[in-house]
Amino acid sequence: MTFEGMWKELEPLGRAAHGGYFRQPFTSVDAELRDWFRGAARQREMTVEEDAFGNLVAWWGGVATAEVPGLLTGSHLDSVLDGGAYDGPLGVVSGFAAVDLLAERGVTPSRPVGVAAFAEEEGSRFGVACLGSRLATGAWSWEEARELRDRDGVWLGDAMATVLSSPGPGRSGARRESWVARVATFVELHVEQGRDLVERGASVGLGSGIWPHGRYRFDFTGEANHAGSTRMEDRHDPMLTYAMTALAANKQARLGGHRATFGRLEVSPNGTNAVPSRVTAWLDARAASSAGLDDLVATVRAQAEQRAGRDGTSLTVTAESTSAAVAFDAALVDVLGEGRGWPVIPTAAGHDAGVLAQAGVPTAMLFVRNPTGVSHSPDEHAETEDCLAGVEALADVLARLLA
Repeated sequence: MTFEGMWKELEPLGRAAHGGYFRQPFTSVDAELRDWFRGAARQREMTVEEDAFGNLVAWWGGVATAEVPGLLTGSHLDSVLDGGAYDGPLGVVSGFAAVDLLAERGVTPSRPVGVAAFAEEEGSRFGVACLGSRLATGAWSWEEARELRDRDGVWLGDAMATVLSSPGPGRSGARRESWVARVATFVELHVEQGRDLVERGASVGLGSGIWPHGRYRFDFTGEANHAGSTRMEDRHDPMLTYAMTALAANKQARLGGHRATFGRLEVSPNGTNAVPSRVTAWLDARAASSAGLDDLVATVRAQAEQRAGRDGTSLTVTAESTSAAVAFDAALVDVLGEGRGWPVIPTAAGHDAGVLAQAGVPTAMLFVRNPTGVSHSPDEHAETEDCLAGVEALADVLARLLA
């Protein structure tokens, strides 16, 4: 089946009437996505492995072993809430399409080639980005992960059990030695989340590295009271402390060339006519360096604490998920890009490729041009012509590695 045919099959899964995607992990939609993945693998007579954390790998040319480690490509199928079609799935569909193209060229793989679909990459349900790859590589332990709950209070293990036959580390293949250690090289293709390639006039680019980033929970507490009878000077309103904090984060990020986003908010008691007693807000912070990220978060926290002192409120900050800076294997990037003229660009978005790179797997990334730069939105898009150029680039990269 062609790239376009696979995309047409996948496109309606998890799509809301208004066009956005809700492909959260370990749900009925996730089960449909897994069925699609297994079907695509069957069409190519590829062998599918599923680990205890929900990660899927389809192998072409035999299953990778310790003696003959494989090449791996792929990405993820889950989305953010009300997300776009391309972030993640483009890399999975392109992986299968690249296998097809290699077969059409008459390539007989000298080692197994795998297409991966990592679980819970976005962290949209359980709050930890790249959770599947973190668990597979041992960057997170099951003992840590099993304590995670979603917004409805569902435990991770219970959610996994709805789509996996045996979730958790008791299943064979749960530890890193099951398949991550059988990967010689990982190349992830992804739609660009920005406009760098547009400005360069290039359809495809190579990744140089990933900015460090983190997710931080800010718990502001105050005193619930009546919206009408409580004088302004008598209030201990955590919403005011949060509001100043959001503005401070925006200012500090702009001053330093960083990224800071408060995109999720919970308010208690969440009544129109009541001063809230608690506001919980999640900060997504990113910077070009680890020092820049630390300074950004520390400055925002200090300003929030100062404001809390004036408002008579209190603040607790918890780092829920952090990722260090990643520099992709420079020698590998040079080899893959030799003679291609592809620009080499950094990304401020997190990826499973970063987790595998930190686990010691030689890793590279390919980016496909995004005409608007919009991502994590229903408006996310890539032209079919550029997607096909990405498939060809990925096939060329895999062929070069096989050779």
